[in-house]
Amino acid sequence: MNLETALDWAIWGMAALLILCSLLPLSKLPFGAIRGLAFPREQFLDLALLLAAAFALTQGATTPSGMVGIALMLGVAALQSLYIIKFTPIWHKQSLAASPELRRKTDRQFSLVAANVKKSNRDYGKLIALVEARVPDIFMAIEVDQDWIDALDNGLGKNYDQRIDVPLDNGYGLCVMSKLPLSEVEVRELVTREVPSIRARVHLPMGEDFRLYVVHPEPPVIEHDTKGRDSEIAMVGIEAEKDSLPAVVTGDLNDVAWSTTTRRFQRLSGLLDPRVGRGMYNTFSATMPWMRWPLDHLFHDPQFRLLEMDRLDKIGSDHFPMWFVLALAETEAAESDPEGADREEEKKTKDMIKEERKRDRDPIGSDWEDEQN
Repeated sequence: MNLETALDWAIWGMAALLILCSLLPLSKLPFGAIRGLAFPREQFLDLALLLAAAFALTQGATTPSGMVGIALMLGVAALQSLYIIKFTPIWHKQSLAASPELRRKTDRQFSLVAANVKKSNRDYGKLIALVEARVPDIFMAIEVDQDWIDALDNGLGKNYDQRIDVPLDNGYGLCVMSKLPLSEVEVRELVTREVPSIRARVHLPMGEDFRLYVVHPEPPVIEHDTKGRDSEIAMVGIEAEKDSLPAVVTGDLNDVAWSTTTRRFQRLSGLLDPRVGRGMYNTFSATMPWMRWPLDHLFHDPQFRLLEMDRLDKIGSDHFPMWFVLALAETEAAESDPEGADREEEKKTKDMIKEERKRDRDPIGSDWEDEQN
């Protein structure tokens, strides 16, 4: 086999693999190996365009094989674009910006820093300095153990009267620090044992309240199904929709913004994604620029308006922190709600949750960082 033939085989092999990886997530099968393929849609889009150019260069844009290869790769690029185009400025915004009048009403606003610290990361000072510089009303950290809790308390505790500490050694620990009064605080294991989430009532200065949900479900892995993650995300969505208070759901969902699971969450909850029409704000991986996607999220009730959203600097973690400033308007937004879920989807979702809650198992990845150290 000569070099030219080997190159042709390599290009066709990569094209075939890319087509397979692009089509498998359409099956919506709840397996980590399949759902994980929905994460790198930006990378698949870039690879498809590169392979289209490779077909044109090596086989010619007017030869039958060249035209077939180019058409297939442009089809893959179009498929990936359908999912990610919503997270670009050319799409209409789902989350409305705050009006000038609402921007002046600071007693209706709150700021939030959300950070997945990576449990094995011990560079506490970077995160503490970032929080001190931003001075958020609410600061939440994910993957905290007791050492992280102690460091955050020593560095920031004097500035935050309200605390919810859930230190764990399995990578699922949570911490919420708030300048705003909290009540009705609940720490719950919604679906999987030792995978906690937080639910709390937050009191804004002007006298109105909202509900805060902090979640960190399990990641998708090749050898395991994703029903635990999917169930927890869906369950929070159902709760948020039924909540009497306007809700904010935030955390590392271990899922991308365009996935089947996240889109179902929005249909079930009616909550809005401020990234739609603005940008992807890829938060993972902070250490691999060529492999990044949006894993850290905030969704909010249509009554909120967006003032600020930003991806912050590295803190030694494999995630970037996120910064949000929202204001609670007096009325809900008009014509900004995501498509609602139908009864059949709700029934199937509740059946999945019920089935998953019966399983007795350890959380996925609870020993990952122990193995690294």
